[in-house]
Amino acid sequence: MSQQEQHRIFAGIDTHADTHHVAIITDYGKPIADREFLATSSGYRKAVDFITAHGIPGGVGVEGTGTYGAGLTKALQQAGIPVTEVNRPNRQQRHMRGKSDPLDAYQAAQSVLAGISTAVPKAKDGPVECLRVLRTSRASAIKSRTATINQIRDMLVSAEDSIRAKYRGMPTVPMIAMMAKSRPTGHLADPVYVIARVLKTLALRYQYLTAEIEEANESLQELLDSYAPLLCDLPGVGTDVASQLLVTMGDNKERISNEAQFAALAGVAPVPASSGKSTRFRLSRGGDRQANSALHHIVLVRMGSDARTKDYVDKRTAEGKSKREIMRCLKRYVAREVYRQITNPIPAPTVTDLRLRRRELGITLQQVAEHLNHWPSYLSRLERGRTRNDLLSIKYRSWLAEQAPAAV
Repeated sequence: MSQQEQHRIFAGIDTHADTHHVAIITDYGKPIADREFLATSSGYRKAVDFITAHGIPGGVGVEGTGTYGAGLTKALQQAGIPVTEVNRPNRQQRHMRGKSDPLDAYQAAQSVLAGISTAVPKAKDGPVECLRVLRTSRASAIKSRTATINQIRDMLVSAEDSIRAKYRGMPTVPMIAMMAKSRPTGHLADPVYVIARVLKTLALRYQYLTAEIEEANESLQELLDSYAPLLCDLPGVGTDVASQLLVTMGDNKERISNEAQFAALAGVAPVPASSGKSTRFRLSRGGDRQANSALHHIVLVRMGSDARTKDYVDKRTAEGKSKREIMRCLKRYVAREVYRQITNPIPAPTVTDLRLRRRELGITLQQVAEHLNHWPSYLSRLERGRTRNDLLSIKYRSWLAEQAPAAV
């Protein structure tokens, strides 16, 4: 190996749909060379050879590792070259220095050398990638179904009264079923016939999209049951929320080394906003907004049904905190709990013994509800494992134990 190849170098890559531009710098920031390669398998091999020919790669910064740069990222990783995801250059630097593919590539290399870019790309080679693809298809179907029902309702507003009267006051599902089974007759010059025909077509489209969404939901649940079955044991976490949080983490969970990084990725980490004598924090507006929305959903569910969360809300409200501030704190706590459950799954406490024990003691669900101050329907869901409330389960089990001597 020559002396030149012994030098440690860093590379940056500006990716596009058809071509990738590679720039190489030394370990002290001096530009060495740059070249453009085709975004093909042969182009990837040539790019890897071009990088390794100039020295030992200390790191390669790639823009768009999950989009245009996905293929090149895999080729670099297979060659044993460390890859870092690089954000696009900021607008201020582009305004001062201009923009071109070589400039962007050199800036990507310099950001890796300076330690500004440290994000590890997602592996995208396991079950989480399957979850992402299914969620993408499902989201598209939901959006199309919403547009379809809106078109149906808008068309009914201006339709003839003979058509409007047929579907007036009907809920969505029966109305769609009735439209899909209809058999319009007439000719294309008759507006009533054409409207009825189009309504039937839209109804059939709605039913098809509904079936597609249900199939995607079943596939998502099947993947979750095999890949992360315990994640849905957390209160407020369902199929949609769990799949989104796993997509945010990625297949290679080691890319996020602690729960603080996960909180920052989900946009719930507090950001310093202090100045002078004022010391305060504000809500992060960065990160994955879909993950942030998933955490927000968990918080809303828990604020309505989780006893522990309700007690926390009452406590912070008494301290003078606003609802927005309380939810901000809760989202941070939930992020910590979710991260620990993903990286170190812990099963939910068993509750299957509650109903059996209650029936052995001859106690009705209404009697338990009166003592624990909860609705019987909620306690029934708790007994069947349809909802989770660890504190209530402990109180329930303790009360049943107290009733045992009296029942005997």
